Amino acid sequence: MGISKQTNHSTMSMYQWGIVLLATSLNLIDGFDVLALAFTATAIKASYSLDGAQLGYLLSAGIIGMTAGSLLLAPLADFIGRRWLLILSLVLSTVGMLASGFAKEVYTLGIGRVITGLGVGGVLVGTNVIVSEYVSDKWRSFAISVYASGFGIGALLGGIFAVSLQGSYGWHSVFLAGAILTAFCLLAVVLWMPESSAFLQLKTTNKAKDVVSHLSHRENSLQRSLPIKRLLTAPYRNATLALWSAFVAIMFSYYFVSSWTPALLKEAGMTTEQSVSVGMMISLGGTLGSLLFGLLASKWQARHVLAVFMAGSALVASIFIAASASLWISIMLGILIGALMNGCISGLYAINPTIYQTEIRSTGVGMAIGVGRIGAVVAPIMAGFLLDAGWEKQSLYIGVAIILLMTTLVIGNLKTPTEI
Repeated sequence: MGISKQTNHSTMSMYQWGIVLLATSLNLIDGFDVLALAFTATAIKASYSLDGAQLGYLLSAGIIGMTAGSLLLAPLADFIGRRWLLILSLVLSTVGMLASGFAKEVYTLGIGRVITGLGVGGVLVGTNVIVSEYVSDKWRSFAISVYASGFGIGALLGGIFAVSLQGSYGWHSVFLAGAILTAFCLLAVVLWMPESSAFLQLKTTNKAKDVVSHLSHRENSLQRSLPIKRLLTAPYRNATLALWSAFVAIMFSYYFVSSWTPALLKEAGMTTEQSVSVGMMISLGGTLGSLLFGLLASKWQARHVLAVFMAGSALVASIFIAASASLWISIMLGILIGALMNGCISGLYAINPTIYQTEIRSTGVGMAIGVGRIGAVVAPIMAGFLLDAGWEKQSLYIGVAIILLMTTLVIGNLKTPTEI
């Protein structure tokens, strides 16, 4: 509801697919920027003599920034536009990656990660909304899944860069490479990214309404209320709360698996190269899973496909570490769990924008992603504390499986406002 009817029912042009491709490139850089620390964690831990809990805090620093970006920057897009949100966010990401690359102390690195995350959070919301507003109903789930697959590709590139650069130039070089790539994306947005047609149409409509309101001295209190306040009013309340719960659970699970798996597999007996390779396979699987979700969601309801992906993620998580004695089995399971969990993220990205009207869409999407980042922030820190307290690695993955199973029930009963 709320997405332009003309866009909804038109055929997809090369221009529209070009926008999807550019948004996918931005998400690719986000994946690189966010998970660069996961692939350099072992070197950083040794460099600063960190314990498990301290490394967990550092891993969460970028996610804290992403949470703030989604919650604080996203509402700006409903006032200044999606394009300007992307430009501002990419500037922040570039600055944050540069600060991380030149960090001499762990606190400086942490601040750099927060700034990077702040930008990434804004980019995720801006690209998610602009893709949803530029594609037709028929191709929306697939286009958003293509866009979401960029994150996994970027994370995979982050792993490749980490392996190739760390040995010769040290872990700082990985972040400097990310800063350069992010700066190129900023230039591409300035030159080629258009403003959302739905946002431009809304601004034109609102100007006309403002004239009428001024002449009649009347104001519509619902339309004038803050977008955030409207998310928890009928008919959005139930769908909003269900989405927030699902985002928290999925982000908790995904960021625990993607952040801690390489380090845990190394402790389980793998070499650094082998553990990083499995981490890269999780990212590769994420790319495949996003695309697979999009194809399936073009044939069946996205909500039902999402529930299947969640149940599958729970099953694979419950046996993941138990099979880590074999590198090849770990690689196959890494691809599978990455595919299923990233498919879940694609599903939430696809469902989220369709719930809200244009004037509050960026706020609704940003709040859902931002609230979900609470799970992403908590996961690495909690895992570090539990490991220091003596928890077994397998127990952590079983806990993730239980969370995912509970969330499957929430998604199975999710109803959008148009279904109520």
